[in-house]
Amino acid sequence: MSHDNSMETVGLGMYFEDLPLGRKFKTIGRTVTEADIVNFINCTGMQEVLFMNVEFLKEESDIKQRLAPGALSYCFAEGLLVQATMQHTGFAFLNMDLNVHAPVFAGDTIHVEVEVIESRLSASRPGRGLVRTRNKIVKHDGTLAITYTPLRMIKCRGAA
Repeated sequence: MSHDNSMETVGLGMYFEDLPLGRKFKTIGRTVTEADIVNFINCTGMQEVLFMNVEFLKEESDIKQRLAPGALSYCFAEGLLVQATMQHTGFAFLNMDLNVHAPVFAGDTIHVEVEVIESRLSASRPGRGLVRTRNKIVKHDGTLAITYTPLRMIKCRGAA
């Protein structure tokens, strides 16, 4: 099967040149469902009573609602970003700090607010840049749930 290279490909990610220091943008939102929580804890093995046992939540926990693991919120945030910013251009995830500020519950809709806080060409890899962002996972009511600061290797425009 032949491919028409003259046809534009939509959905490609941002290049290093598209991510200068100070650039800000946000993703679309995604609602966390009960099914998402169940599937995530079963897939990952995070079968902790906080995520699986509503009686424990009622009786012993300070949190009374159906709680999503922080790792689920982080993974959903990365999914929203991969779809919108990294296809064919994101080459490596190198490092991050992550802080949880507030819980995410079933029924919450989250989006990611991004600010580029570091942007430089790679000294060791020609045609690549290093970009660190401050990513805020924000709930529909404006509550800050998680912040994290990934450092990624990003393809430069025109790099082979």
